[in-house]
Amino acid sequence: MAKKPKYYTILEGLQPGIYDDWDVCKEKIEGFSGAVYKSYKTLDEAKKAWAAVFGEPTEADLFLTHNEEMLMPFEVQIPTLPPEVNTNAIATDAGCMGNPGIMEYRGVDLQTGQEIFHFGPVWGTNNIGEFLGVVHALALLEKQQRRGVTVYTDSRTAISWVRRRKCASQLPEDEQTANLYNIIHRAEKWLVSHPDLAGNIVRKWETEKWGEIPADFGRK
Repeated sequence: MAKKPKYYTILEGLQPGIYDDWDVCKEKIEGFSGAVYKSYKTLDEAKKAWAAVFGEPTEADLFLTHNEEMLMPFEVQIPTLPPEVNTNAIATDAGCMGNPGIMEYRGVDLQTGQEIFHFGPVWGTNNIGEFLGVVHALALLEKQQRRGVTVYTDSRTAISWVRRRKCASQLPEDEQTANLYNIIHRAEKWLVSHPDLAGNIVRKWETEKWGEIPADFGRK
């Protein structure tokens, strides 16, 4: 089976655009001071990252050599986990290009590997994404009337903010971040109104013992 290519969004480089060939992408960033780029598993994700900064990409912004319709759909492969990991759980993680920068977060079902929610990309910080990912998972579990489920995050900051019911980010609240802060304030209100987290549990993912959290975006 042919390996599924990644997609590379270059926001700052010799020739900004969306690429699906790493060698070509590399030519456009090498030697460019302050290059800003990131890889994505799907063309749709790469386009969203571009759109968050420049608006919807045009044909002139695409430098593609593959036909995505021929590709296998993306799936999260859950590794064999130690017995202390509760698989009745949602793993959450965030990714951010720059800090602040283009941020996104998602949640993955540890039993099935299914990505059950994905938010972004938007302008934000990694800590905000980690925090919102946890609250998003908790609110989703409440909506589904599920209790006793573990929500994992590898962020101590996110856990601290959840416990305090407050996002303590220093990101300015301005026109650029207004929509994001609307979501943050809703998340804070949800936490205040659900002191028992709707009967669910937030736990730290022990990366050193268990490996990368399954919701990791794989862009380190």
